[in-house]
Amino acid sequence: MYDLVIRGGTVYDGTGSAPFKADIAVKDGLIAEIGEVAARGKEEIDAAGQIVTPGFVDVHTHYDGQVTWDPYLQPSTFHGVTTAVMGNCGVGFAPCRPDRHDWLIGLMEGVEDIPGTALVEGIKWNWESFPEYMNAVEASPLALDVGLQVPHGALRAYVMGERGARLEPATAEDTAEMARLVKEALEAGALGFSTSRTEKHRDKHGEHTPTYKAEQDELHGIAKAMGESGKGVLQLIADFRDVDREFAMLRGMVEISGRPMSMTIEQDDRYPDTWKNVLRNIEEAAEAGLPVKGQVPPRPTGVLLGLSSSLNPFLMHQTFREIWHAPLEKQVEALRDPAFRARLLAEEPDYPAGEIVTMLCTAYHKMYELGDPPNYEPSPEDSVGAMAERDGKPPREVLLDLMLKRDGHALLYFPLMNYTGGSLDDVYKMMTHKHTAFGLGDGGAHVGILCDASFPTTILTHWGRDRTRGPKLPLEWLINRQTQANAELVGLLDRGVLAPGMKADINVIDFDGLKLRAPEIVYDLPAGGKRLIQKAEGYTATIISGTIAFKNGEPTGALVGKLLRGAKPRPQGARIGAAAD
Repeated sequence: MYDLVIRGGTVYDGTGSAPFKADIAVKDGLIAEIGEVAARGKEEIDAAGQIVTPGFVDVHTHYDGQVTWDPYLQPSTFHGVTTAVMGNCGVGFAPCRPDRHDWLIGLMEGVEDIPGTALVEGIKWNWESFPEYMNAVEASPLALDVGLQVPHGALRAYVMGERGARLEPATAEDTAEMARLVKEALEAGALGFSTSRTEKHRDKHGEHTPTYKAEQDELHGIAKAMGESGKGVLQLIADFRDVDREFAMLRGMVEISGRPMSMTIEQDDRYPDTWKNVLRNIEEAAEAGLPVKGQVPPRPTGVLLGLSSSLNPFLMHQTFREIWHAPLEKQVEALRDPAFRARLLAEEPDYPAGEIVTMLCTAYHKMYELGDPPNYEPSPEDSVGAMAERDGKPPREVLLDLMLKRDGHALLYFPLMNYTGGSLDDVYKMMTHKHTAFGLGDGGAHVGILCDASFPTTILTHWGRDRTRGPKLPLEWLINRQTQANAELVGLLDRGVLAPGMKADINVIDFDGLKLRAPEIVYDLPAGGKRLIQKAEGYTATIISGTIAFKNGEPTGALVGKLLRGAKPRPQGARIGAAAD
């Protein structure tokens, strides 16, 4: 008798091959048989009329704090994620000296918009070194598998103290110590090393992240240590203002280490063609035999604006600041008062030139009402700017009316990145480039303004079924990219494919009924902190290591997840390509 049998589903095995009808049997956490399974299971799932896929591998999350108090890592697990990799973009919580806890919380609060009060309440700090942090995560209850990367920001501050935080150049001794600690972490099972070189990443006081101006000797010294260990992947984000010069330095890390690298690819309205130049450099590196990929999101990096969100277009108005910290119902009451409303709409704030906040407050052509289900490829004629022009109203008046819907709970959608042309045509080019991977969902981060951990569902529904403003993509290819391809990107060869001998991480999905629900604000972080979550309908079952961990997106209580220590080889005897035999 098998532990579990999934019967009669349409199997997308993760390799990109055509789907086929089959049963799947599971024993001892592994896939035992695929085909017409005669034996019974202790538990069975009727998957007739549904699709069966490998569990999704999310390579870009920021649950570094949340993983120590939340075994379910929501909202990612609402969307079929069975493996989550964190420690991206050079930020995380280890290593950290006891007297630097508040500083590191402030860095994460600023860079990743996670409430500091929640981090102070939730993190127990039963570690100092990165291996000790890994031990703490391993001792925490987990519903899914998690992998950790060494964050350069925490590492630099640990070694250099205030000098590191102030962006001072690392000395040869500093670099040697960072390299030693990275090797130590990789030997303990860290999946890789990450860094950040973007002006967008600042701490809660507006100061740059410590790694923003890290020099070549420092980066290459760390890369050399990774090469000596023969372990780990490299992940980073950079602005690439001087694309060729900066890429050459980062390419050098791959040349020195021999380790795979992935980097963020996004389109910024201010520099709309930079992503093309970065991809050109990636392609040249790949053609030279270097394992470099761009990591791309499957929809815009979309900021959610509203009274319940952390941002709204009236934040620069002094009149609004009179009610900013009032309860939502009091804000709504004031904004419906004709006198207060007139005073607010008449005010002309002093917007800072060239700052993103100015764009978020005034770029009315990029503001949209978020629907339910939400539309992540809205047409330009549905923007606030276009609505105002049609109705003969000032855009701010239209904004205010939209924000007051649902008693102030309504959200506006601002596609900050990847929407310069008013469609996802450029994202399509990024996604289908032969040297890119899917990522950047940022689960656990930007919790008051973004909710992109739902990317897996967008990939299936928008790109595989519903898109009308351009071509769709084959479902088997989309599933491959967030299963086998992503697993291989971070060295996890034991998962991502439905085949005998492989790890039994599986999704059973009612594809016809699969639907994203609108994001919502909840107050479930430690200390009552707020965050955005987004659920979906259609995930019948998510199975992790052969156990049903989630039904209809909700936890069953099964805690079978594990900390991943290092890359995972292909299991001996795994028969990929034999699934339909």
